[in-house]
Amino acid sequence: MQQRSRTGRPKRPLSCHDRALRLLASRPRSRRELETRLRSAGFDREIVAEELARLEEVGLLDDERFAREFAEHSLGRKLSGRRAVASSLAAKGVARPMIERALQDVEVDEDARADELARARASRLQGLAPEVAYRRLVSFLARRGYQGTVARRAAASALRPQTGAEGPSEA
Repeated sequence: MQQRSRTGRPKRPLSCHDRALRLLASRPRSRRELETRLRSAGFDREIVAEELARLEEVGLLDDERFAREFAEHSLGRKLSGRRAVASSLAAKGVARPMIERALQDVEVDEDARADELARARASRLQGLAPEVAYRRLVSFLARRGYQGTVARRAAASALRPQTGAEGPSEA
């Protein structure tokens, strides 16, 4: 029995090309991500390889551009650390040299971004004991991909006004 759409007409399965274009229309993807999605949709390995080559040829699939745009977004807007961005790109199948170039192309001050993120997060930790707030904030920054020394310094700086370490708080 053939599946039918809401209008009652038989559904036509999407071609590999149409499926790939729909996936790319929703968000940029790496070659490996797209290959995995198309293969899991049931398309043959050779058909998928031909389609990926076709998309690369016309410029719709470009891991270098994908890595650069992903790094710019993650480092700039999401305030992620370089390690987290590199790990995410590697998980998406981007080659290590492309990841390194993408991270080099994006000029950002990791310390300033860690400070900004720590200050934003510290307000949520006000009711906690200073040691607990510090530990949670350092863990949060580490999960976001900041190195341990950067995370500890940013957490201490963000929590300093809360804990009264900036000066005596005599009333």
